[in-house]
Amino acid sequence: MPEYDASDETLAAIAARHGVAAERVRPLPAGVANRVFLLGDDLVLRIPRAERFLPDLVKEAAVIPVAVRAGVSTPEVVAFDDTCSAVGVPYMVLARARGTDLAGLDLPAAGTDLVLQQVGRELASLHRLSPATAPALPAVPMEDGAVDPWALTGRLREDGWVDADAARWLCGWFDRLSAHLPADPPVVLVHGDIAPQNLLVSPGTGRLDGIVDWGDAQWADPATDFAKIPLTGIPAMLEGYRQETASASPAWEARVLWFHLVWALGRLADPVPRPGERHWTAPPAGRLLGLLRFFASGPPAPWDDLA
Repeated sequence: MPEYDASDETLAAIAARHGVAAERVRPLPAGVANRVFLLGDDLVLRIPRAERFLPDLVKEAAVIPVAVRAGVSTPEVVAFDDTCSAVGVPYMVLARARGTDLAGLDLPAAGTDLVLQQVGRELASLHRLSPATAPALPAVPMEDGAVDPWALTGRLREDGWVDADAARWLCGWFDRLSAHLPADPPVVLVHGDIAPQNLLVSPGTGRLDGIVDWGDAQWADPATDFAKIPLTGIPAMLEGYRQETASASPAWEARVLWFHLVWALGRLADPVPRPGERHWTAPPAGRLLGLLRFFASGPPAPWDDLA
């Protein structure tokens, strides 16, 4: 699989196209898919690590302008080149959002809740976009089908990950939650990775500066955008969401919990540790421990009736 080599000469050439001297190119923490550099003080350069990551960058180049027009706080695309004709690598240049990611801040619980309320309001703007109302986005996939949690639980029992009694209890939990799920959930544009490391926050004000990394965007049930934040933060996110939309009915807590539980069991079936990854779900038991922590803390209504 070809790797994209971001040599010093390549970086200098890209920087020069934006009026930035080569010595003002500085590396930033890289992600799984992209190498990231600061160009001067105001621009961020992203170069995919390998060819297999290029489709996500193409998707971002299409989605970000649509999200910006919808009122979502996200850094704008300054330049995008996937031809490899000018400097030998595909790349994207974005305006810089100057915050620190939420995962790297040690905010008190109240401060984190204020940020997540803002995130909820941003998602309300994004989720107004549907296939019928948004511009054509051929690079954005449709969510490819829901996991059957009863079948998943059965496989976990057969493979020895859970015992028969635990499997019956889990299936009963899914039975109760399923009564709250809409028969035909709406399909909207979702970010797909609303996680602490993708939320940039001003350390001085505690305000959300921007949502980044749109490589997982897709058309899907809007409740999926609440499944990559720990459950302890979801009440605040839903509070902000409901301030901007009337579509978040009381059943939303059950819908969000459904995805957290299904994805927690799916991760249990793939128990390979991922040391070094910052995402809170990287440890195989991360989601299950998040569920335990949330329900052991005495959550407010209606969460207390959903366990």
